[in-house]
Parts: sequence; structure tokens; C-alpha cells
Amino acid sequence: MDQRLIQDCNIGENLKRLRKKAGFTQLEVSAKLQVMGLPVSREIYAQIESGKHHIKIRVLLGLKRIYKATYEELLEDETGERNIV
Repeated sequence: MDQRLIQDCNIGENLKRLRKKAGFTQLEVSAKLQVMGLPVSREIYAQIESGKHHIKIRVLLGLKRIYKATYEELLEDETGERNIV
């Protein structure tokens, strides 16, 4: 069963912010995900950041590890409020 998070909120800006804070390019992030066994191309990662591609839960967990981020950092909206109930 393929588990995906349906983005009813756009976390792409959070991912972009975290990526830039970590000093990585989209290509570097996709390469790190691929090393973790997650087949995400740079193009797909760009679509995830722009909210045009649904993110798989295991990819979100991989990004959490890469960015050394908390769930709150990944899921908060632009006002700082969490997008989870």
C-alpha cells in the first residue's frame, strides 16, 4: 500500500526554507534521499517544494532526518501555527 500525505496544506515553503538553511541545493537533497533508498529526482523534489507533487510519508521522514528538523518545523504554516490537529 502506497502511503502518501495529501497536502491540504502546503509544506513546500517550509521544506524550501529548511533546505536553504541547511545550505543544500535541490539536487543535493534528492541525492541524499536516493542514498537513503528513496527514489526522488531533483524534478520531483522541486514539485514537492512547489506543492505540485504529493509527498510520501517515508520521504517526509527522510527530509526530517536530512534537515535535522522537528515535525513542527516541517508542518507549521506561514503564521507559525501547526497544520496538524
